Amino acid sequence: MEALIPVINKLQEVFNTVGADIIQLPQIVVVGTQSSGKSSVLESLVGRDLLPRGTGIVTRRPLVLQLVNISPEELRKASGDDDETAAWKNYGQPYKGIDAEEWGKFLHTKNKIYTEFSEIRQEIENETERVSGANKGISDEPIHLRIFSPHVVNLTLVDLPGVTKVPVGDQPRDIELQIKDLILRYIGNPNSIILSVTAANTDMATSESLKIAREADPEGRRTLAVITKLDLMDAGTDAMDVLMGRVIPVKLGIIGIVNRSQLDINNKKPVADALKDEYAFLQKKYPSLANRNGTKYLAKTLNRLLMHHIRDCLPELKTRINVLAAQYQSLLNSYGEPVEDKSATLLQLITKFAAEYCQTIEGTAKYIETSELCGGARICYIFHETFGRTLESVDALGGLNTIDILTAIRNATGPRPALFVPEISFELLVKRQIKRLEEPSLRCVELVHEEMQRIIQHCSTYSTQELLRFPKLHDAIVEVVTSLLRRRLPVTNDMVHNLVAIELAYINTKHPDFADACGVLNSNIEEQRRNRLAREPPSALPREKSSKVPSAMSAPAQESAAVASAELEGKPLTKEVQIQNGNQDAASSGGWRGMLKTSSAPKPDDGFAEEKPKQLAAGSPHRGPSVNFLDVRVPVSRKLSAREQRDCEVIERLIKSYFLIVRKNIQDSVPKAVMNFLVNYVKDNLQSELVGQLYKSMLLDDLLTESEDMAQRRKEAADMLKALQRASQVIAEIRETHLW
Repeated sequence: MEALIPVINKLQEVFNTVGADIIQLPQIVVVGTQSSGKSSVLESLVGRDLLPRGTGIVTRRPLVLQLVNISPEELRKASGDDDETAAWKNYGQPYKGIDAEEWGKFLHTKNKIYTEFSEIRQEIENETERVSGANKGISDEPIHLRIFSPHVVNLTLVDLPGVTKVPVGDQPRDIELQIKDLILRYIGNPNSIILSVTAANTDMATSESLKIAREADPEGRRTLAVITKLDLMDAGTDAMDVLMGRVIPVKLGIIGIVNRSQLDINNKKPVADALKDEYAFLQKKYPSLANRNGTKYLAKTLNRLLMHHIRDCLPELKTRINVLAAQYQSLLNSYGEPVEDKSATLLQLITKFAAEYCQTIEGTAKYIETSELCGGARICYIFHETFGRTLESVDALGGLNTIDILTAIRNATGPRPALFVPEISFELLVKRQIKRLEEPSLRCVELVHEEMQRIIQHCSTYSTQELLRFPKLHDAIVEVVTSLLRRRLPVTNDMVHNLVAIELAYINTKHPDFADACGVLNSNIEEQRRNRLAREPPSALPREKSSKVPSAMSAPAQESAAVASAELEGKPLTKEVQIQNGNQDAASSGGWRGMLKTSSAPKPDDGFAEEKPKQLAAGSPHRGPSVNFLDVRVPVSRKLSAREQRDCEVIERLIKSYFLIVRKNIQDSVPKAVMNFLVNYVKDNLQSELVGQLYKSMLLDDLLTESEDMAQRRKEAADMLKALQRASQVIAEIRETHLW
């Protein structure tokens, strides 16, 4: 199981080479307030004086410290005493010619070896100032350091800046929040162990490190507490209750240690002597707890916890690496290989795009949209749902009222009164209604054109990933297809105009469907006339008087005879005669009689209406007034005569019948025209259009120029894939026996 920590160190190295932190590796994170002794704990674990020390904030960048234990045999090989190549299991690289017993190595200095720990401390200070500045600023960019020594245990620790409250120097005002966010970023890793450092001369209940640790680890399964500066407690007090866990219990335990004082550091007291003094202090002050406290016990505990933690995290870590390797392999495939034969590549991309475009229309594309209708399905929806429902919502008599129909009938008769409904009025009105079908038909063409434009983006986004590599080629293809669609739009609109114009050019009243409708209409009108005659009351005229009227006499003549007979006998007109007389006057076929009966010339302002009271006084006092329609405007709300109602009903039914026939023709012919002149034409000519416009030798270099960041992204993806594959190999080398 000792081999697990070197494996994690190898993985850390593998991923550090690509500068990525996509894998959360097990490590120990040291958390504490400023000047609580965090760096002293690390120096005690290393056994050498290698970290910057002083008052105030000293650690201003995260320090990832990996301790690598080497055996005397490996040390002998590294010094060159053995001719064999020293393949370091703990580091993964051969080192020869190193005369020192202990040495260090930074990631940012590549293969430079530091045998003097004072140089390591100076390099840490220089690297910190290079990034964070010289006036107390902090940075989240870590420093990676490895220490090789036969006196250390295999550990991976992270030293973080101490928690502070008040900004100093050029620190920003939110320095407390920045440091807290930095700490939470590291301890938020579920594969990390939190080493919470608290000074013994402070109240543990006010420990900021334990508070932050509980935010990331509420259950305390990953937290180990360390109490420093046991020798600086006030006289008469001790840390017995704290170390026993009676004040604040910690699941992984509480370990107390004694640090070197600042005077010891200034006097360069060796760490080995400090460890001896620590052991003597614990035996004197806490004899019952001496074997469970101290720096050596802390190192062994951390080593044991880290190994067990790595063992628990290893299966999930292995799965995560395999999943990421598959994802980056797919990403690298999408970026494609560097272009060698530009001519063949261009022709291949054009052909593939044209095929994908046509397949999207046909519904056989590889990438089928599931969230909304797209391509040919959308065009079908436009034809049969959007366009069909719009035509069905167009009322055959929309925009027409009875007065409009009546006015059209009168205008079609000219100065002569009509015995029958003129056909020209029907044609004028039905053409007006057919014209209303043109606008939704043109809107249908516009919707299909918009969908054809959307298919371009669909193909370039979902289907042809290679086009994303060449933005200029993508823009050129979009421009060519858009231009082709734009050229076909007027042609299709003209055809739709012609379809409506064809229907307007000739009103085919001999159409089979229209002839059947007319036959049904005539039979209905005849049946209604018979029903109306059956419901009419018998005539009020005497039988002998009415018998004098010839049966073959026309309707106006019969009416005149009835009126004359009633006036001669001094009887009031019956209701039926009044209605008939009024109706004929309204139809302008009998109004001239009223003008002939006037006894004197009317005044220009009075009109015919003032003569009627005299006539009523001389004749029948119950007779209604007669109106001259030649001089008075037709009122909109007046009651129509029976003939007017019949004529309007006939025209309305004929318009509705013929309009339905034309609407059916338009609903069928417009989609066919759009498919022929727009959709099918683009499908058939798209590839030839693209080849003719783009497949030119002078355009090859320009069109196949990759985007600026594509090559960089391909390189990054390749490096990450290589690192993941290397990490997978490292984990695969672990035998099952190493886990137990």
